[in-house]
Amino acid sequence: MNDLKLIYVTVGSLEEAKKIATTIVSEKKAACANILHPMTSFYFWKGELQEDSEIVLIFKTKEATVGSLTERIKELHSYEVPCVVSLPIESGNTAYLDWIRNSV
Repeated sequence: MNDLKLIYVTVGSLEEAKKIATTIVSEKKAACANILHPMTSFYFWKGELQEDSEIVLIFKTKEATVGSLTERIKELHSYEVPCVVSLPIESGNTAYLDWIRNSV
């Protein structure tokens, strides 16, 4: 069973992305964070179609850390309902995957 996860998060600004990334990695809840920007999101919120520029954060972590990482992101995040989604890492460079395990 693979115990590694990618965590996909969206935020409203580069400043917020850097703050969340720095905090999560410093607290060793994830081995690393990637910031991708800009991205355009379309979604319904409170009954109205929205179009916003957002920033994507991708974290690499262990399954055992997903719960505490999610809670910490929710504490730091400015959105009322932040997107925090866990995706399985099924395979990859074994040395890199071991690095993630040893870093969290």
